[in-house]
Amino acid sequence: MLRTQSTCLKLSRPMAGTFMQAAQEKTYARPPSNSVNMVPTPPPGLDAIYQACRNVYHDQPNPLQVTAVIKYWLGGPDPLDYVSMYYNKGDPERNIPEHWHYITFGFSDLHGDGRVHPTSNSDGPSGFGFELTMRLKREPGESGPPTWPAELLQALARYVFQSENALYSGDHVSWHAPLDNCESRLQHMLMTDDAQLPMVTTPIGSVNFIQVVGVCTEELQAAQQWNGPGVIELLKTIPLAGGPWLVTDMRRGETIFEIDPSLQESVDEGIRQNGSNLSGVSAKCTWIESTDVMYGENGDELHLPPKISEEVSNQIKDALLEGLGRAKHQALPSVPSRELVSRENDVPHEMVYTRTLDAVHLKFNLEAGSLLALACKGRVLHGRHFTFKSVNGDTAVTFVATGVEGAFVNERNPYAARGPWLQVLVTEDLAYELIRDLEELTSIDTAQLPKSYRWPRKRLEVSILPDPSFDSILPMEQFPT
Repeated sequence: MLRTQSTCLKLSRPMAGTFMQAAQEKTYARPPSNSVNMVPTPPPGLDAIYQACRNVYHDQPNPLQVTAVIKYWLGGPDPLDYVSMYYNKGDPERNIPEHWHYITFGFSDLHGDGRVHPTSNSDGPSGFGFELTMRLKREPGESGPPTWPAELLQALARYVFQSENALYSGDHVSWHAPLDNCESRLQHMLMTDDAQLPMVTTPIGSVNFIQVVGVCTEELQAAQQWNGPGVIELLKTIPLAGGPWLVTDMRRGETIFEIDPSLQESVDEGIRQNGSNLSGVSAKCTWIESTDVMYGENGDELHLPPKISEEVSNQIKDALLEGLGRAKHQALPSVPSRELVSRENDVPHEMVYTRTLDAVHLKFNLEAGSLLALACKGRVLHGRHFTFKSVNGDTAVTFVATGVEGAFVNERNPYAARGPWLQVLVTEDLAYELIRDLEELTSIDTAQLPKSYRWPRKRLEVSILPDPSFDSILPMEQFPT
């Protein structure tokens, strides 16, 4: 994930009751010449978010804002037009400390004229359907809000706009660096609904407010092994970890499990009873058949993913996005059918090209590999599925339990692919073998890579490779039929 800081932001304060407007921005209807003191009508999406903020902060009509110097729709690098920063006095009686409240403008459709997002109506989501917020504890003597959270939110926006993966309440983001680029144990994020900002409906779609919560590595791992909403509820019970409104305190030096060891028992019991609700992750991964190997000029192995047309690639991507992180049941999302045209009689036929494989070799980086045992323990053994979606393209690997609805693998053909999407049937006995052999990946470091694991009887191999190994993955092209 990108963690580059923006260099194209400026701190500004909008005029009270109006909105910031770049000189190059599209203008709005000019009032009639006989009108007096008429103010241009603000764009509907922007006005709806400002109104939601005014409902909470009616005493702060003129908050500080971090503003993109060059708007994204004019070629700038930062997708968010603005990040507003409000002072919140909290509620000491409810263990809610004083804090700064950051609210983004730009994930949703602010303008409604197609300059950033496709135009929509009130029935669907506006843009990506959400804005992000963050609450940062105010330090003693702090007279103004730090601006690094705005840079963090812009980095998340660049990820969302580049990947087209929206963020939802219950999601997590592994960041692997202090969120403020200083020395802090808070190096990852969980997503939840903002306590003060309910969903708003605009003329161009609905907008949810998703709050970013800084967490420690151990808390992220608990969310992966169990579920994000469960860990969020545990965080709310610990004042030092954020309290009811989940205020991020970058000075927090202990995890919730160190503050209250009994919370680990709650996580363990939740895993035993419910497994994990994490249905997939974006990861560095690929897969090959034994014969799908090419070598570069320097002798390095190159990974050649299965190749399909751009149209079918987009269909599969949409189907995967439907399932990743959203699945509440064990059914897999369906892949739209692919239309093939017979050249002999020019009669169209609709079919899905499924290729069965005798043996597969799965390749992951260490971060993805550390989740393999979790995928088996928290998902497969509970009759569910788990998908690793490549960050480098449309390649995906789905572990499927026996009996999952919508699967195109079975015990006779445990490995099958549709384009770049591979399904692997993980029977109960194989799941226990994978857990036994791969659980060590949660405690090794990159210096011990590469590592390979083989299950000859199952005709399965898994390799854990250093991150640079995935830079040589070849781009997707037309899959020969």
